[in-house]
Amino acid sequence: MFFCIGQSAAGKTEEQYQQITFELTTKNANALELNNPDMTFIYVFGNGTDSTEQGKIMWARIKRKTENALLKMNFKAVYLFRPAVIQPLDGIQSKTKSYQLFYKVIKPFFPILKYIVPNLILTTQSIGIAMVNAVRLGYPTHILEVQDIVKLPNDVK
Repeated sequence: MFFCIGQSAAGKTEEQYQQITFELTTKNANALELNNPDMTFIYVFGNGTDSTEQGKIMWARIKRKTENALLKMNFKAVYLFRPAVIQPLDGIQSKTKSYQLFYKVIKPFFPILKYIVPNLILTTQSIGIAMVNAVRLGYPTHILEVQDIVKLPNDVK
């Protein structure tokens, strides 16, 4: 199962953000776990998680709470993908206005940025292929940062 539903915390109260990030994710995962514990669950969210669940940054705290809950579930495997900057391809566009503006401004610079900071930028395509390959091939750790996502084969055979 690829679970990629997320939202920006901008303009959200902690309760609103928790409803989508934690409640929706864990309710869906619990239902899937009951019906098919032999599945692999991949949660894609982004980097910047608070490892303690106690930090001052609300979204990072709730994100880690969500990840911790998923890791405790009885799936065949759980992988937590934490991409940083994602270059949208094939007409994919963020629903968040500030992200749309960011991508419009930075689009001409993606080739240069990929060269300068290769462990920061992924494409929507490379993340999708990495997700498929994590299910097919597995990965030695449950939390995949950008450098881990890049290590997964970049094609599907």
